[in-house]
Amino acid sequence: MDRIWLKNYPAGVPQDVDTSAYASLADMFAQICARYRDRPAFRSMGTTLSYAEIDRRTRAFAAFLQTRCGLVKGDRLAIMMPNVLQYPIALFGAFRAGLVVVNCNPLYTPRELEHQLQDSGARAIVVLENFARTVQDVVGRTRVETVITTQLGDLFPPIKARLTNLVVKYAKKMVPRWHIDGAIAFKAALARGKRQPLDPVPLTQADIAFLQYTGGTTGVPKGAMLTHGNMVANLQQISAWIGPEFREGAEIVVTPLPLYHVFALTANLLTFFKWGALNVLIANPRDIPGLVAELRKVPFTAITGVNTLFAALVNDPGFGRIDMRSLKVAFGGGMPVQRAVAERWTAITGAPLIEGYGLTEASPLVAGNALDTQGYTGTVGLPFPSTEVSVRNEAGEELPLGDIGEICVRGPQVMKGYWNQPQETAKVLSPDGWLRTGDMGLMDATGRVKLTDRKKDMIVVSGFKVYPNEVEEVVMAHPGVLEAAVIGVPDERSGEAVTVVVVRRDPALTAEQLIAHCRLQLTGYKLPRQVLFRDEPLPKSPVGKILRRLVRDSTHTRAETRG
Repeated sequence: MDRIWLKNYPAGVPQDVDTSAYASLADMFAQICARYRDRPAFRSMGTTLSYAEIDRRTRAFAAFLQTRCGLVKGDRLAIMMPNVLQYPIALFGAFRAGLVVVNCNPLYTPRELEHQLQDSGARAIVVLENFARTVQDVVGRTRVETVITTQLGDLFPPIKARLTNLVVKYAKKMVPRWHIDGAIAFKAALARGKRQPLDPVPLTQADIAFLQYTGGTTGVPKGAMLTHGNMVANLQQISAWIGPEFREGAEIVVTPLPLYHVFALTANLLTFFKWGALNVLIANPRDIPGLVAELRKVPFTAITGVNTLFAALVNDPGFGRIDMRSLKVAFGGGMPVQRAVAERWTAITGAPLIEGYGLTEASPLVAGNALDTQGYTGTVGLPFPSTEVSVRNEAGEELPLGDIGEICVRGPQVMKGYWNQPQETAKVLSPDGWLRTGDMGLMDATGRVKLTDRKKDMIVVSGFKVYPNEVEEVVMAHPGVLEAAVIGVPDERSGEAVTVVVVRRDPALTAEQLIAHCRLQLTGYKLPRQVLFRDEPLPKSPVGKILRRLVRDSTHTRAETRG
């Protein structure tokens, strides 16, 4: 397909980017620290570290990993932490030592963590002490030789650090009892590394930067091999896209999504580090009042999130009282942004909520709406520079504009493949570099991409395809609905039937009222045949994406129990 989207690019955005700008993420790190040494780099719970301080501490940590842990180029280091100051130090320290980073969700069960550590072959792990019990339970069955533990306040000023750690451990009882023989404290690691030489490790764009695990909701998680070249390319693509609106060394970004997730990892930490920005790390984004209180403290210019987070913010009574005059844009990803949420966000903040699209296997960003977009578009925008997007059928044939098929992507940000999984790699990566995303959608005449749903979530009613996202958007537009998930359930007559599971905002809302609302906007076969109300929140991923599979499983369990 011709890159028809190029004629609709925002002014100042190039068709292609220079993917050779940095040899690696370590090279980028060194250049940025030298350029912005005196600028604040990261802030957490009122404590700020400058680029110079990050540079010094990552050097010490890298030296420790080399000299004390004996790690060499290509070894894997697992990081199991929420958004705390220790995370970027561990991350960039790993790159300076030539290591591959394996991000681990701190909320993993022992089974999930054991699989990831075994599969990646990680030789060391850095973990926030709150989650050390899980590491304790599995470390003996893995190749991990070194466990480095840290407490929440370790990088705060001394008195604040001591008080924070005491409160977390003893007052709030947030640290389950644990014991790991030979575990080393993060602060001790920095102190030791400070006295040791650092052996520079040459890295190229072909070297792997991350084993980023994905696919856990549909099967055994697989490690996407994201190279330094993949990541540098995506940073260049994002930077070209936001360049007309942002200024180097002058931005403040708020990061509520977890950095172990690829969206925040690239869009927040790496991109805004490259821009010399101040990154405000939010350790617990589920505490919406606490997040709102933090937003009041800084004149932030950008924030990223997912639909559920933005919905929770606009529903918080204190959110509308924040001074938003500095806010340029909010970026939505990870799941579709719904019209009702986007419009409420803009009405309250005066800034656009810009939707984009990406996936782990693409480092992750593929497309986005222009930053000066006015109003809700219903699309994920245009493919980024140096990126090709094609909509294809099951046979791999390109479909005409406007037809729904599988979104396929090719570009320098597309992964090398899945770690030790050549057969799984062959299923999604063609010999000529096209990635089959598993997402269904279309491309319109302007080159904009519209997602309909995940291929696996599509519902077939009497031969007609129903995309849950479309039905969910209609349901969420009802003022009595707080959360909703649409799933397909087996039906003897139609094969599948549409069911919507709802958490009510208005306790008086009935199924009849909701179906009548849907009937005004949906054709017959798309209408929910059943409405199930539940009191507890819908199950979500770490970034707040509603997990339809878990909704489906719990719905079936309740139905069987009732029977």
